[in-house]
Amino acid sequence: MDAATKDGKYIYCIMESHQPRSFGPLGIGGRGDDVYTICFKDIAALVSNAPIKKYRISRDNSITHEKAIEAAMAEHTVLPVRFATVTEDEEKVTKILEAEYESFRGLLGKMKNKTELGFKAIFKEEVVYKDILEKYEDIRVLKGKIAGLPPEKMYQQRRKIGEMVEAALQQQKQIVKEDILNTLSPLAVEVKTSDPYGELMIVNGAFLVEKEKEAEFDRHVQELGDRYGERVNFKFVGTLPPFNFVNLSIHIEDY
Repeated sequence: MDAATKDGKYIYCIMESHQPRSFGPLGIGGRGDDVYTICFKDIAALVSNAPIKKYRISRDNSITHEKAIEAAMAEHTVLPVRFATVTEDEEKVTKILEAEYESFRGLLGKMKNKTELGFKAIFKEEVVYKDILEKYEDIRVLKGKIAGLPPEKMYQQRRKIGEMVEAALQQQKQIVKEDILNTLSPLAVEVKTSDPYGELMIVNGAFLVEKEKEAEFDRHVQELGDRYGERVNFKFVGTLPPFNFVNLSIHIEDY
């Protein structure tokens, strides 16, 4: 293997651990490389051998990166490291752990016994627009008035109705969003919301929750399902690495 593609150490996460151990052939790149820990005091880096190169953000690469972290997270507190962080050798990994020990130790303490829960809420298209017509009399009345008009006279009115429906949809999204966040946020240590995608998405959120409160969080999600299930689809994913709350950016050249 030439110098341009020599092997280095791909870093998946920083974790609480003082014992070297292996997590199996989960390494990135499809070669079956072992994923294992390099320890310093009571923390460790989860690494595998991997070519030193740029890694494309593909579905396979992303899933491999995440699965290695999830394997460690089953038993340890973890701090995810930014995708495609590769350094030269074990010595460099140890230097990073030593230099950043206090910082990593503090973040590990912050994340201890906590997990990320992902939550999305999306209006059901076949229901929400019917619901708007029932709730907003002005839209319903205007739609009835133009029903019998010839097409050439309907354009401006249709456009106005479209604008009214969009405003009503945004209003309904805000009402439901506030209720969802007011219900779930008190159970979380921290909440991150991302921009929704698609006109029907209400909430695209991540909740950092203490593990002892997961069951209570689940119950509140079920209550929201009982309240909005006819109008809203919920996508709830539990026990994730805390990607939205910690994603360490390690600048290899600094060490």
